[in-house]
Amino acid sequence: MKHLLNLIRKLPPETSHKVGLNGLKGLNKIGLLEKMFDFDSTREQHKATLLNLDFKNRLGIAAGLDKNAEYVDELSKLGFGFVEVGTVTPRPQFGNKKPRVHRFQSQNAVINSLGFNNKGIDFMVNQIRDKKFDCILGVNIGPNKGSRGQQRIDDYSECFSKVIEHTDYVTINISSPNTPELRDLHEISELEKVFNEINRIKKDKQINIPVLLKISPDEDEKTLDLILDNIKSFDISGLIVSNTTIDKSVMKLNGLPDGGISGKPLFKKSNKTLKYISKFLNKQSQKQDNFVLIGVGGVFTKKDFDEKTENGADLVQLYTGFIYEGPAVARNILS
Repeated sequence: MKHLLNLIRKLPPETSHKVGLNGLKGLNKIGLLEKMFDFDSTREQHKATLLNLDFKNRLGIAAGLDKNAEYVDELSKLGFGFVEVGTVTPRPQFGNKKPRVHRFQSQNAVINSLGFNNKGIDFMVNQIRDKKFDCILGVNIGPNKGSRGQQRIDDYSECFSKVIEHTDYVTINISSPNTPELRDLHEISELEKVFNEINRIKKDKQINIPVLLKISPDEDEKTLDLILDNIKSFDISGLIVSNTTIDKSVMKLNGLPDGGISGKPLFKKSNKTLKYISKFLNKQSQKQDNFVLIGVGGVFTKKDFDEKTENGADLVQLYTGFIYEGPAVARNILS
């Protein structure tokens, strides 16, 4: 398996990504996937009930790995307790110009400028409608690249209204650096518009689904404080900390391409934001049983997983760790 993974990694990043996931799908179809990566991912010490959902364990896949919900079954059979798919937009879009994914293996890092490439919300709904997965499913939603102003708010509303009946939780993505002006939505006045629509839909459909917010590690403490002060009024069920960073100083290399940096160089920066948020919430007594923090950024090992939880994470996600460590990463961390 190690030699096969090394061969796949020699392909261009986006090609190897697709080849690897399709390989897992092929193994699943012939019944070999679970046999190859079998371990007890549901041991009592790993289980958790959060957001009124029963997680078989606290380790999940972050959005970006399975943008169109085409591999949820395969990822769940690798032992992950939850899988977050997306980011999905109302209309299909190609994303930014290639090459847009760059690996830096010496630093266990990836820089991507993908730009929400996906097949659109209707395709995703067809993938997850009426399907039962052996894990909790989350859907990460965002606006199309060309949307501005009210159209951007409408994009979130359209995606949310279409997936609300087919997923366990929804994440509002305002923090990708690869969609122009998206991070402006960290402003409270803009966030209020988004969550007014989200909460209206929840009320109209009478479905009280958990809604999480994925934030940037590059925001200052003043911006974070404003968001945290409005958690209850916006009815936010949790925060995902964090998205990729555009702070190139974490890489300590020159001549880097533009895009979001993930992997090991993100670890300390995302942990710093996670720790700050956790301390703020505990100080304000806002950290209740029905509110969660999901730590993501630079998780490769059990030590990394443990450090996220020590900094306040109730759940942990990985993405780049899967790319470099391969499909046995959940087994290696949880067992």
